Amino acid sequence: MVTETDILFWQRLDQPGLERLAINSREDGVHVRATLLCLDDGGFQVSHVWRLDPNWRTLSLDIVKLDAGGEQRLLIERTTSGWTVDGIRRPDLGGVDEPDLSVTPFCNTLPIRQLQAGTASSRTISTCYIDAANMSVVPSTQKYERISQGRFRYIDLGVYKGFEADLDVDGHGFVERYEGLFERIRPSWG
Repeated sequence: MVTETDILFWQRLDQPGLERLAINSREDGVHVRATLLCLDDGGFQVSHVWRLDPNWRTLSLDIVKLDAGGEQRLLIERTTSGWTVDGIRRPDLGGVDEPDLSVTPFCNTLPIRQLQAGTASSRTISTCYIDAANMSVVPSTQKYERISQGRFRYIDLGVYKGFEADLDVDGHGFVERYEGLFERIRPSWG
């Protein structure tokens, strides 16, 4: 089980960038808080806060982006009637399983944990893809294929159709290495 003191770090492989993510598991669910710095698109900072149910399904995702143009914010929430973005119902996101925030490998953990827990060798999910560079939200589709115990293949079937990458993960489903994009790093703790 992930404990409240779990902190993960990822570095970008395609450009300079670093993320710090803290996980707090409680009886009512999982709370995740992260900040990342990225030099893409002129440089920006993104803070994201996830509220997940005990089964690691997203209830809400609050994103704040800071760049030279100022601050932008998005709040994505799962409701009984579908997904809302900044309180506005988005029928185009009907049937979406999970959000996919472009700048973090954390969102890959959600479908991977479900695959790790079951016997299926692949899973196709519908996502609301959030492009952090322009803070847009659009529907998309992804497929995850189990290659081995700790390795999965990510296949984009939507926004970036044709993009594929191998993901090495730990026993909790957290990305250790996302081919060409992210790598988990472990800092020295005093």
